[in-house]
Amino acid sequence: MGRAAAASGGAEGARWWLPWLGLCFWAAGAAAAAARGADNGEALPESISSAPSTLPHFIDEPGDAYIIKSNPIALRCKARPAMQIFFKCNGEWVHQNEHISEESLDESSGLKVREVFINVTRQQVEDFHGPEDYWCQCVAWSHLGTSKSRKASVRIAYLRKNFEQDPQGREVPIEGMIVLHCRPPEGVPAAEVEWLKNEEPIKSEQDENIDTRADHNLIIRQARLSDSGNYTCMATNVVAKRRSLSATVVVYVNGGWSSWTEWSACSARCGRGWQKRSRTCTNPAPLNGGAFCEGMSVQKVTCTSLCPVDGSWEVWSEWSVCSPECEHLRIRECTAPPPRNGGKFCEGLSQESENCTDGLCILDKKPLHEIKPQSIENASDIALYSGLGAAVVAVAVLVIGVTLYRRSQSDYGVDVIDSSALTGNSLLLNPSMQPDLTVSRTYSGPICLQDPLDKELMTESSLFNPLSDIKVKVQSSFMVSLGVSERPDYHGKNHSGTFPHGNNRGFSTVHPRSKTPYLQNLSSLPTRTELRTTGVFGHLGGRLVMPNTGVSLLIPHGAIPEEKSWEIYMSINQGEPSLQSDGSEVLLSPEVTCGPPDMMVTTPFALTIPHCADVSSEHWNIHLKKRTQQGTWEEVMSVEDESTSCYCLLDPFACHVLLDSFGTYALTGEPITDCAVKQLKVAVFGCMSCNSLDYNLRVYCVDNTPCAFQEVVSDERHQGGQLLEEPKLLHFKGNTFSLQISVLDIPPFLWRIKPFTACQEVPFSRVWCSNWQPLHCAFSLERYTPTTTQLSCKICIRQLKGHEQILQVQTSILESERETITFFAQEDSTFPAQTGPRAFKIPYSIRQRICATFDTPNAKGKDWQMLAQKNSINRNLSYFATQSSPSAVILNLWEARHQHDGDLDSLACALEEIGRTHTKLSNITESQLDETDFNYSRQNGL
Repeated sequence: MGRAAAASGGAEGARWWLPWLGLCFWAAGAAAAAARGADNGEALPESISSAPSTLPHFIDEPGDAYIIKSNPIALRCKARPAMQIFFKCNGEWVHQNEHISEESLDESSGLKVREVFINVTRQQVEDFHGPEDYWCQCVAWSHLGTSKSRKASVRIAYLRKNFEQDPQGREVPIEGMIVLHCRPPEGVPAAEVEWLKNEEPIKSEQDENIDTRADHNLIIRQARLSDSGNYTCMATNVVAKRRSLSATVVVYVNGGWSSWTEWSACSARCGRGWQKRSRTCTNPAPLNGGAFCEGMSVQKVTCTSLCPVDGSWEVWSEWSVCSPECEHLRIRECTAPPPRNGGKFCEGLSQESENCTDGLCILDKKPLHEIKPQSIENASDIALYSGLGAAVVAVAVLVIGVTLYRRSQSDYGVDVIDSSALTGNSLLLNPSMQPDLTVSRTYSGPICLQDPLDKELMTESSLFNPLSDIKVKVQSSFMVSLGVSERPDYHGKNHSGTFPHGNNRGFSTVHPRSKTPYLQNLSSLPTRTELRTTGVFGHLGGRLVMPNTGVSLLIPHGAIPEEKSWEIYMSINQGEPSLQSDGSEVLLSPEVTCGPPDMMVTTPFALTIPHCADVSSEHWNIHLKKRTQQGTWEEVMSVEDESTSCYCLLDPFACHVLLDSFGTYALTGEPITDCAVKQLKVAVFGCMSCNSLDYNLRVYCVDNTPCAFQEVVSDERHQGGQLLEEPKLLHFKGNTFSLQISVLDIPPFLWRIKPFTACQEVPFSRVWCSNWQPLHCAFSLERYTPTTTQLSCKICIRQLKGHEQILQVQTSILESERETITFFAQEDSTFPAQTGPRAFKIPYSIRQRICATFDTPNAKGKDWQMLAQKNSINRNLSYFATQSSPSAVILNLWEARHQHDGDLDSLACALEEIGRTHTKLSNITESQLDETDFNYSRQNGL
């Protein structure tokens, strides 16, 4: 037994020296052949005499391979020059008999080329149990030594049958977003995914509306009718193909009303009746199960028609005297009553004539009743037409008089339909509900209120219970502002935030002669060491604000588990930036750190970072970057990219980021064109120098972020500087042109400046990349006499072939007479940390109802998408689709964007436009608001 084991061990151990033994025999044979050739006086073969003095070079190295089913795979290796090549697998030499070797000569170089093959079977791979995959490597020999090839791994290929996630069918409205998820089966190598529609491959590169790059998912940005069909996820690798279950996608079209027809004629010819008009649900017609139009297809209104009055004859007049023609006349008028409102005129003759001699009057020897001369007939016709004309004129005058009299006696005019309608005071504001026109209403004045602050329109009972206690005030400009009965007192103040939302956002544009008690001056600003803030937050969430920097952090309700609390901090790097610019990339924001880094949140938090870029996707490519634990920076995403890991919303002066992990973040920008613009804030400070006759002016050009300007203010405070003019914005283009700063219009007989120092030029690169140390130029002015106490001049800051700004300096150099230029809104630093419901503009109960309403899927699609679009969130909607409550994340983003103004008007308008709310207007007193807020706080343990 022991000998067998020893023999076996010896056999295995002998495998390593077999290649060396082969080399020894080859070397000995070569030496003997050389000796024989020398003795015989024969020259060595050219191939031998030109043997290279280099190590072997691999022409072909073995590549990674997969064993399919039970078929062995061949590994190939080719080197030049090479005397021998052997394979080593898993650290052991492969037996010489298992090698297939081919030898050739390279005609161009005359070097020997050797190629070797080995086969690896499935059994060999399965029998190997090691810390890594089965691998093989080539070793080639030449005169100078050996060379080793790369290691080639050999794995058994497989593909499981069942998908980890099959796509699910869905119904979406036209132009809505379709997201089909697919997770292929586990396999080696990893399976590639292909999407099929109705058994035909989908070519996303030919259709910009379709994206299949996001983690095997299929995203159709705007659904079309042609996108309806059966979708299948196909997973393929070298072993097999697997098909997922088919998902049926139906793109439906909700019905839309056509235009109303004209009103019909009044149904009653006399008295009160009806008028109606109709419309059809054909614009467009419902398709693929889309909802039918909401509202009435027929509208009716009451109408009143004046009843026609037929004319009636008055009694006949007396007979006239007998005429020479032996006739007399009598007449009558159609005035008892006259015809009115389209009534019929009297029937019959208006005059009569007859013989007044009982036939005894003779004309031309004939009785008058037998003779009707032409003259008598003409006279009769003239009388008839004259009477008719007089009657028509009389009737017309009578009708006009009656009409004018009735109008003068009416209080409501001719458009009064029903006086009972004046008792109603309801007005339907929801545009999705059709007005009830079965009851007539008449309004004697316009609907728009003359005093929108003191009057409110009242709707009828709420038609939409989940949002029944949202209050809407209709103003004369038809704007709708949202207020809530559970709003706390703190939200009754309209905070302007860290900076005003105007052109110069880092300071308040207040004239020195109209000072505001809500602003603070230079001496009360925090020092550099105070650019850090902390707060303790729990399950109710809250908001952390860095005073006067534009940086804030929003922790949503429920992001921290119950019965837990964290001390969260936030700071801004004021030293040299650790993010070094790479090429043309520049830093556009401060480096903001929030932590602790090991804290995990269940809902994305919102981080607001100010930036100094003039936002335009045509000129900038802006990136969000994060610092790793090793101190390097890595890109999280581009602002314009589609991503499901985080979301960036770029506003004109700040970027709002939804994140899942804490760390250090910053914004960088890569200019695409020379028209890329950085916004610089230019300001001028002044102070007396050691020499009592000298006065120093310092002009700063810093990035237009509140924190950058705060550093300038902090430095100037220590130097005794005073802000002389309200700062202004300068648009600095990336066109490589420098910046010029000059002092103009100095009073010639009061002040003087050193020659050739009135204009200074700053290179482009220093302005474009000035993120750390504030860039400034200093000017020294000298008074001619100590009695000069007033200074007036202009500071011109301009970029060559670019923008220009003028700072008008008019100040007193004496502190007792100097007027203070104020800046920075105070309330931003009053509440650095807010916790619980008072940190949010929307009360939690109302927020829950909004989420329950818009998160719930129905036959019409995901309503949260409409909520996002109405709030100007139009891209990367796939990020919200991955959240458990998309509406909650959208509202968190709304809270971050409106932290300063609390503009609930925009949210109310968005809800009204969607048509999912029927807002109830009610008069709620301040005491009711306070009581409701107190009850809410008590229920939440506050």
